[in-house]
Amino acid sequence: MTRAVLAWTMDKLNQGYSVAIATIIDSKGSVPGKPGAKLALIKNGEKYGTVGGAGLELKIEKALTKLLKEPKPMSSKGGVINTFLLYKDGKGKEVIPLDSLCGGQVRVAIEVIDSMPHILIVGGGHVGLAIALASDTLGWAHSVFDIREDYANSGRFPFAEEIHNCSIDEFLKNEDNNSLNRFSDILLLGHDWSLDQDMLIGILSLLNIDSRARLGAIGSKSKWRAFKKAALESNIQKSLIDATRCPIGISIGAHSPEEIAIAVCAEIISFEKLHNDSEG
Repeated sequence: MTRAVLAWTMDKLNQGYSVAIATIIDSKGSVPGKPGAKLALIKNGEKYGTVGGAGLELKIEKALTKLLKEPKPMSSKGGVINTFLLYKDGKGKEVIPLDSLCGGQVRVAIEVIDSMPHILIVGGGHVGLAIALASDTLGWAHSVFDIREDYANSGRFPFAEEIHNCSIDEFLKNEDNNSLNRFSDILLLGHDWSLDQDMLIGILSLLNIDSRARLGAIGSKSKWRAFKKAALESNIQKSLIDATRCPIGISIGAHSPEEIAIAVCAEIISFEKLHNDSEG
């Protein structure tokens, strides 16, 4: 069961969810769940595993949900250890009493694991490569798309999760809102503005306003005005267009690909922290 719960947890993390996990670490007497039993849960209530059922599991589910909603910095939510007494007369003791007659006692570790950014780099040129290297340093995942094989291959991006070397239409036909949510950020860094514009409109036509994936493009304000006009003419929802960032990166006067990569990754860090701080 432990392996199955951890596999489910990794799958949800890869989909962009934060996951709360409860693990029974110690037990005494008659208890429904034994040490090692695990229960994992995400914010929408979907769960996997069990710590024994009955009132104990209900209490632990509530504790997991509460911890998921607490505002904390990215990847440092930590956890707590709670002791539950499965006896209705346990009030006044340094435990959490349950309406039960089992008489046993369990200690449960509850923690939250946050998903890490996964960046889709659209355009494997100098800036894309610099962002990939910065992502590797930060422990983030990155994937690459480029219509040019020389700029989207395992030799140039050896640590990429995915490499897509195909046309924009071919890439988009296999995607929808749910699948694109595996990415925290989709960054348009193409060598040709028309390709970036086509990708922008194509992705926006698949996303909804509640999507995990944030969309951003490198370029000037005048370039963005042209992109916005084209998106509106393609009947893209205005709220989705307004949520798109262009130019990307915090303003630090960046010029070189490496400086731009730092500015872009710093912006993503700020979004991640603000997102997690506002979850409650």
